Amino acid sequence: MKNVFVAGHNGMVGSAIVRQLTNYADVNIITRSRKELNLTNQAEVQAFFAEQAIDQVYLAAAKVGGIIANNTYPAEFIYDNLMIEANIIHAAHSNDVQQLLFLGSSCIYPKLAAQPMSENALLSGTLESTNEPYAIAKIAGIKLCESYNRQYGRDYRSVMPTNLYGPNDNFHPDNSHVIPALLRRFHEAKLANASEVVAWGSGSPMREFLHVDDMAAASIFVMELDKVTYEANTQPMLSHINVGTGVDCTIKQLTETVAKVVGYTGNIVWDTTKPDGAPRKLMQVDRLKALGWQYSIGLEQGLEHAYQWFLANQSSFRS
Repeated sequence: MKNVFVAGHNGMVGSAIVRQLTNYADVNIITRSRKELNLTNQAEVQAFFAEQAIDQVYLAAAKVGGIIANNTYPAEFIYDNLMIEANIIHAAHSNDVQQLLFLGSSCIYPKLAAQPMSENALLSGTLESTNEPYAIAKIAGIKLCESYNRQYGRDYRSVMPTNLYGPNDNFHPDNSHVIPALLRRFHEAKLANASEVVAWGSGSPMREFLHVDDMAAASIFVMELDKVTYEANTQPMLSHINVGTGVDCTIKQLTETVAKVVGYTGNIVWDTTKPDGAPRKLMQVDRLKALGWQYSIGLEQGLEHAYQWFLANQSSFRS
């Protein structure tokens, strides 16, 4: 039996990893809530690892938020994320845990990175200013893994997901990401029989989206790769792997698909006075494909699944 600690098991990605790991008969899943274990506290994390005979760690715990939150609380975003990853990675090493998977973010890449963004783009330019503290913390997590591998021969790996969506997403009306925001907006417009829904920008920017169940499957796939195969497709100082679909769509296409899934039949009006953001953000996923994994959940299918989860759980959302 393999003891697997999933840090951040209540979050969108962590909960998806737990759902998939429950299908493995040889896995004993270990979790702790925030009340049970403060991951920013080094002494608590060290004591926890010393008590448990952990074989693998999925490091999915993080302080996350949208543009407003990142802009308002930059100190918390860099401090909390640095502490969480440093405490867990060091405690894993100190207690002889050989395997760890660190989950990062596509925001680690420069604001003006060439599209699609390859792993080689890391540290090649200036980051997006609104989430720079968060991005720097995630870059530090990659480098922590690389450093413990290099100095101590650990097998600590990193995966960088594109935009994720699905069960346990944040559907808050003010600080959620684009897919949950659109699902909620069109749902409420349908209930109100609203004649139109206003969408921001021109709809022309292109974005990539990955269902969180695919992200969980990719994480387990990368964790379970034998070391020789993994290292043959990475480099000691470029050890992270992008996880995405390699396929993008315009925000207009996304918005129209969400409206279709929800069943909203009114008009969509584009407010072109609002900013579009970067024209394109797409991950290059050739490295992951070469290792033998690619996504299985198409966008419309994934949106339908996310909407059904929203309908089943909306009573528990904060307004």
